[in-house]
Amino acid sequence: MSYTAPVKDMLFNMQHLAALDDIAKIPGFEDAGMPTAQAVLEECARFTQDVLAPLNWEGDKNPSSWKNGVVTTTPGFKQAYKQYADGGWQGLQHPSQFGGQGLPKIIGAACIEMLNAANMSFSLCPLLTDGAIEALLTAGSDELKATYLDKLVSGEWTGTMNLTEPQAGSDLSLVRSRAEPQADGTYKVFGTKIYITYGEHDMAENIIHLVLARVQGAPEGVKGISLFVVPKVLVNKDGSLGARNDVHCVSIEHKLGIKASPTAVLQYGDHGGAVGYLVGQENRGLEYMFIMMNAARYSVGVQGISVADRAYQKAVQYARDRVQSRPVDGSIKAAAPIIHHPDVRRMLMTMRAYTEGCRALACVAAAAYDASHHHPDADTRRHSLLMYEFMVPLVKGFSTEMSLEVTSLGVQVHGGMGFIEETGAAQYYRDAKILTIYEGTTAIQANDLVGRKTSRDGGQTAHSIAAQVQETVVALQDQGSAGALAIAHRLEAARQALDDVIDFIVQAAANHPNAAYAGSVPYLMLAGNVLAGWQLAKSFLIAQEALSLGAQDSEFMQAKMTTARFYADHILSKAPGMRDSIVQGADSVTDMALEAF
Repeated sequence: MSYTAPVKDMLFNMQHLAALDDIAKIPGFEDAGMPTAQAVLEECARFTQDVLAPLNWEGDKNPSSWKNGVVTTTPGFKQAYKQYADGGWQGLQHPSQFGGQGLPKIIGAACIEMLNAANMSFSLCPLLTDGAIEALLTAGSDELKATYLDKLVSGEWTGTMNLTEPQAGSDLSLVRSRAEPQADGTYKVFGTKIYITYGEHDMAENIIHLVLARVQGAPEGVKGISLFVVPKVLVNKDGSLGARNDVHCVSIEHKLGIKASPTAVLQYGDHGGAVGYLVGQENRGLEYMFIMMNAARYSVGVQGISVADRAYQKAVQYARDRVQSRPVDGSIKAAAPIIHHPDVRRMLMTMRAYTEGCRALACVAAAAYDASHHHPDADTRRHSLLMYEFMVPLVKGFSTEMSLEVTSLGVQVHGGMGFIEETGAAQYYRDAKILTIYEGTTAIQANDLVGRKTSRDGGQTAHSIAAQVQETVVALQDQGSAGALAIAHRLEAARQALDDVIDFIVQAAANHPNAAYAGSVPYLMLAGNVLAGWQLAKSFLIAQEALSLGAQDSEFMQAKMTTARFYADHILSKAPGMRDSIVQGADSVTDMALEAF
């Protein structure tokens, strides 16, 4: 059940694909170059490998439990969380003004991957706290920031976001929790919230809930939703903890996966009303909550990469150890480890290529985020923001969908032993399923990609990214080696398929919306496939040049080239067929009479 953090691959992406040295030239990030990145990642690797990874399987066998309103986490989680907070990991990306380290997202995202690969159930708690911090930084008053941010950034307190209600899942216009204004400027909050990750636990002395609710008299629909801070324990003016607030956990869910993460049903206001504090302005709550959701969506995509990598590592180790049948080429005359069998190697290469491609994509997206928020040049900020916003649904949607395929392949490599819980392979498969659902399903990410990210600007941003892919095609052709030309052929066909689909989506969204949205998820998967393949194609060129210059780590560079070639041949090659299904297959999605289902 051991885990080895892929620090070398992460640093390769940072240096060569995401240009961390350029990020380190941005004011405020001067100390965040490659030496800092390597030091932080190596320390994070030690913590995740030694402290969190050994608790992962334990959390699956002995999940969090609820009794009389109290949630007890898996044995060892509370102690591990104290080490996490004491190590300053919660504040890695957050401003030094509130006790954080102020490092760029590109470094923080790599640490998030390690945390989740080591123990996804544990890491959901810090993930939600990150979102609460972002929302308060953006929309919180000076008083709210002063009261809560230092404690959240330090990890002393944790955060949640409370959107969903029994009748309001993805459609937040149906939110019915209510908030009544009080004479002292506070609000009394009433309602039931479900699916609240770490809504109750024993790892921190306070939990800061960010809650969507309607103020009395607010407009119907999403325009009438406000956002409130509702602490589990009220905070006195001197910062000390006071009385318990009127918010209680009435149960936790029994789930397919991430079993150690308590998913709470929270009841607000059963004893006179929970004290809440308005964030920003009334009726702008959904706008503020989207800040949390966008931060969380990127992180969930990274979770997909994390669990895929953990499943890959587990499968490789099993394939090296499991002896079964003679190799078909006769290279060994007796039964041999199954890693010698071509189809096992095909499965392992598929797992590796998907994982490395999505890791590279997420790293480049993180660099775009850093430039969009901090670069001194306004045009650079604007172009970087367009790039980042286009890539978020891909990182979230494509990376999580691929994690299902990769973790399923992990079970398959194990054969019958993968179907047995004791090997641990099934846990990754079960844990991965939630990633395509929470923080917006794959279809919601795809709707965002079609509506806000593609059709709204007439496909301008999407086509500009495709043009950058074409530049890499030309570079591969100019390089001229057999491997480079083979990848160029696949990447050019994939780029053309993407451009064709962008044009189709823009036209159909305006005139035949059912046709556009019938192909929305395939479009997301196509775009994710092409952009991940693009990054691996760039990796191929970098690795080939490094080898020609006598790179010391020739084994790593050769493996990078082999992985990129495999991705092009076996994954990127699917792009033209995906285009055909989107452009020519819309009618067959919607033609069936509803009563015929």
